[in-house]
Amino acid sequence: MAGPSPVSPLAPDHFASLPAVPGIRLAAGAAGIRYPGRTDVMVIELAAGTAAAGVFTRSLTAAAPVRWDRQVIASGRARAVVVNSGNANAFTGADGERVVARTARVAADTLGCAAEEVLVASTGVVGELLPVERLVAVLPLLFDSVSGDAWADAAQAIMTTDTYPKAATRQVLIGGVPVTINGIAKGAGMIAPDMATMLAFLATDAALPPVLLQELLSEAVARSFNAITIDGDTSTNDTALLFATGAAAHPPVNTADDPRLEDFRTGLAQVAAELAQMIVRDGEGATRFVTITVTGAETDQAAKRLACTVANSPLVKTAIAGADPNWGRIVAALGRAGERIDADALTIRIGGTLVAAHGGPVPAYDEAPVAAHMQGRTIDIAIDAGIGFGAATVWTCDLTHGYIDINADYRS
Repeated sequence: MAGPSPVSPLAPDHFASLPAVPGIRLAAGAAGIRYPGRTDVMVIELAAGTAAAGVFTRSLTAAAPVRWDRQVIASGRARAVVVNSGNANAFTGADGERVVARTARVAADTLGCAAEEVLVASTGVVGELLPVERLVAVLPLLFDSVSGDAWADAAQAIMTTDTYPKAATRQVLIGGVPVTINGIAKGAGMIAPDMATMLAFLATDAALPPVLLQELLSEAVARSFNAITIDGDTSTNDTALLFATGAAAHPPVNTADDPRLEDFRTGLAQVAAELAQMIVRDGEGATRFVTITVTGAETDQAAKRLACTVANSPLVKTAIAGADPNWGRIVAALGRAGERIDADALTIRIGGTLVAAHGGPVPAYDEAPVAAHMQGRTIDIAIDAGIGFGAATVWTCDLTHGYIDINADYRS
């Protein structure tokens, strides 16, 4: 693989420093799976009794770790996570299944738990056998060195073509008691989650039952990791996991409609959205971060499909890369999205400037402010479908030659 790319021009000005979460300890190390001279394995030790929830790719070629994790998450509890970068262990047949089982077994033997309590995640090249002996050789040492302060190291170890680690945190209240929510993620290409190569690991010291935790994670993912796209490709390995250790001594909360949960729900949504947007800002070759908001659609689902069709359009994305305010490409994408729009009521705004309405261009349209907006790093496109009250927001980036360079050299 080629050397590391320069940090994305869309990277945040600073990166979050994550506090320790009681009941969560992490470590990172180098197993030499693909990347010489850098960390490529991350482990998380979870306190006994930790509740676990997960959302995974819907790809019909889902990787072996995803299939394993679905079974672990069904129990609602977990004791550990093992993550490697550099090899996706996807489409590797029975050998891939054996790699996951061996990884879980070695981790379990090290911790003194059952293999069925260990989650495994992988990211990297598809269709290559993972050198499992290199991976399991480092696990005892890593679990022996876990720390509550190793979030930054863990975020670094799971990167592939990412140019920077991704982390976010919030402090919230449940029944007046402080609770922490931390999250790390990776992803820069093969991003169009259907639940990217996308992995996300979130943890809290809240005491929440697994069924409720799953409901909250699915809700947060729908408006974050499932509302981004870089290249329209859904990964075989997409995984988002949420853990609740139960260490916080807040009043019991068992239902999603409990008003004491509102601050936690908001904080979780914010952490997930921040991580998702950082993935887009690190899009392979990206130079512009794009927000596409659709209102006036038949349903929220219809609005999301309209927004995603625009966001995934190569013509729209390359126009944005070239700072070309060619809104006709947006019109064309909307027309093929498969959702109802009223062409005579449709409106399109770029950077707040109305560019199209009532079935055509705006009279006396002045392209100058739109062209100036397109020169910036942050692009805003607002569309009203003129049909109903459905609304959605999707985040994407432009498509540049840098994307081709990165992916043409990915296995070299």
